[in-house]
Amino acid sequence: MTAGTFTTVDGCALTFDVVGKGQPVLWQHGLGAPLDQPVEVFPQDSGLQRITLMCRGHGASALGDPSRLSISQLADDALALLDHLGIEQAAVGGISLGAAIALRLASLNAVRVTKLVLARPAWVDAPSIARQHGYRVAAQYLETYGAEEGAERFRASPEFLEVKAASPDNAASLIGFFKRPRPDTTIALLSRIPLDWPGVNRAQIARIRRPALIIGNDQDYVHPLAYARELADLIPGARLCEITSKTIDRAAYVAEFRNALASFLPDVGGDR
Repeated sequence: MTAGTFTTVDGCALTFDVVGKGQPVLWQHGLGAPLDQPVEVFPQDSGLQRITLMCRGHGASALGDPSRLSISQLADDALALLDHLGIEQAAVGGISLGAAIALRLASLNAVRVTKLVLARPAWVDAPSIARQHGYRVAAQYLETYGAEEGAERFRASPEFLEVKAASPDNAASLIGFFKRPRPDTTIALLSRIPLDWPGVNRAQIARIRRPALIIGNDQDYVHPLAYARELADLIPGARLCEITSKTIDRAAYVAEFRNALASFLPDVGGDR
């Protein structure tokens, strides 16, 4: 395992994690998630090299200038990490925010991408304001009331209750933001990223010509299965894999997620 730090052109120090040898896979986390999230579902002993950038404001990575927080910037940072590591091409993918970063890279930097994985996408071709409204409300409660009181008040808010009714897993993730160690980074991230989107239109998505795997699950308010299905329809030849929701069975979710990646990512006899 290799853990390291590099500095972006605008002076933001970012940390990264590299595990394994073989075919490189840039595998990205979701909004506010720790490294454990992408690691948990990545196949083990697969002959793959997992590369994970801890995005601005995540893990030990610096936040940098909050006004620069955008999916476009995070994608540029991921590309800069590949440059830093001397990797010309990699499979790219991620969960939620990580999927947005991967979609942008595959659309605008196709020469650097060998395969694409979009897991539990939270965007398609436009901002998803209604679905992600709870993030911004959580930021407001955290900023106004602090972590403990903010979480208590947020639990009673109509925004939280709406998410909880549809997806207890999403609701648990929202409460988790109040427990993050750096409230300032949490407020900055939740105030900006949910208003954003990958910044690529349907025509650009339809021009992707890389093998693509789209992973989705039902009972997910923030990452509707309909988004995964729509992206699978847009990307020529994309494979759609529907897995069990964490709300139903977390162990099954992890196992099915790993199996989907293990059957798609390794090059056995060349790409399909």
